[in-house]
Amino acid sequence: MSARNRELFALLPVAVLVTAGFTAVFIVESSQIGDLSLIYGGYFLAVCLGIHLFIRARLPYADPYLFPLCALLAAIGLVMLFRINDSLALKQATIFVAGAGLLAVTILLVRDYHVLERYRYLIATVGILLLLAPRLQGSAGQVNGAYLQIDLGPLSFQPAEVAKICIVIFLASYLHEKRELLTVTARRVAGLTIPPLKHFGPVLVVWGAAMVMLVLIRDLGSSLMFFGAFLALLYVATARLSYVVAGLVLFFAGAWVMEHAIAHVGDRVDIWLDPWHSKAVGAGQIQQSLFAQADGGLFGQGLGESLLKLPGPFAPHCTQPFPDCGSILPAPHTDEIYAVIVSDLGLFGGAGVVAIYALIAARGFKTAVMARDGFSKLLAAGLTAVFAIQAVVIAGGVVRLIPLTGVTLPFVSFGGSSVIANMVLLGLLLMISNDARRPRPARGPEHDLEALPA
Repeated sequence: MSARNRELFALLPVAVLVTAGFTAVFIVESSQIGDLSLIYGGYFLAVCLGIHLFIRARLPYADPYLFPLCALLAAIGLVMLFRINDSLALKQATIFVAGAGLLAVTILLVRDYHVLERYRYLIATVGILLLLAPRLQGSAGQVNGAYLQIDLGPLSFQPAEVAKICIVIFLASYLHEKRELLTVTARRVAGLTIPPLKHFGPVLVVWGAAMVMLVLIRDLGSSLMFFGAFLALLYVATARLSYVVAGLVLFFAGAWVMEHAIAHVGDRVDIWLDPWHSKAVGAGQIQQSLFAQADGGLFGQGLGESLLKLPGPFAPHCTQPFPDCGSILPAPHTDEIYAVIVSDLGLFGGAGVVAIYALIAARGFKTAVMARDGFSKLLAAGLTAVFAIQAVVIAGGVVRLIPLTGVTLPFVSFGGSSVIANMVLLGLLLMISNDARRPRPARGPEHDLEALPA
């Protein structure tokens, strides 16, 4: 069976999942089954089929499982959002269609992704300016103490989602060019490998500028995501574990300084260490998250059955509609959606979602291994790493593995910026895998004659 046919058949269970999920929510809410769930399932399948036909025409050799796995995450997100608020699911479906269109535009415009290597400094500058943009709007871009979004009239946008792609492209391009200089001319001092500063300097300058911007906007989730991707790319490029160790030491030192210098960061760490006795604002969020997940048990309360919306006003002073107010879990459609999944579907359901992210990471890293040139390998590894780390950061925060941050769960959480940026990321991965899997041209007789000794 060809790769595209495997991709097509893999989309069928996704449509079934959407239909079954919407049907289950309908039964819980109205105690009856309607044909609206079939309409939603057919609509989602039609959109996925359109994307599949486009990939079949433009990228015939692309990885057959990357898009179905991402579509599966999007399907889970739509079902959970519909379980929370049907209007959120409708908006998310519209955003998914827009993201699909942008994926197609990316593949059409960037016909050869290697051209991105030439504009690495311009792309890095755009990424840094995007990170700075929320700070320029002042309090308008502030969300829970962090500067996350910019307002464009009635629309809001989180520029860090696009900036992560820009920074990864720069790092992949620069490390591809300088990887030999970073390994061959490096010196050993006290058992550590130290690269020459003249070659490592530009990376530190651009990366340092990005980190400064992240400190200014106080976005811990993006900081973890960017730094993790940086260390992953550095290790892939140089195969030197000492760089990773040095980077981790610097990271923990910087985290300690930020914890004591920025109150918002200190509160997040205090809540993580002891959410039951912390008096910091936001401690109730992680407490309610842990209670909700414990209530789910192994198999969950059932889709739409767990207690999420309290009768009466949860916060009488708040004028916002549910789920912004009236929800046991603060922000159940964004930061805490993984807790809703575990509460409804149990530990097995939550583990299943984690397994999907692990499969996407495996396919992405396999694409990096199969890539035929250094830039492609580094770009695929970097895009996969930043995607996987983003999932680990938010899921780890919800289960109290690390401090809770404000990033979204890719393709699952409600949010246009995340869905659109990750669709572009998926498009780039598909282009790299198409190039890596394309059959090599057969060598003709004239090549065999040239290979013979004179």
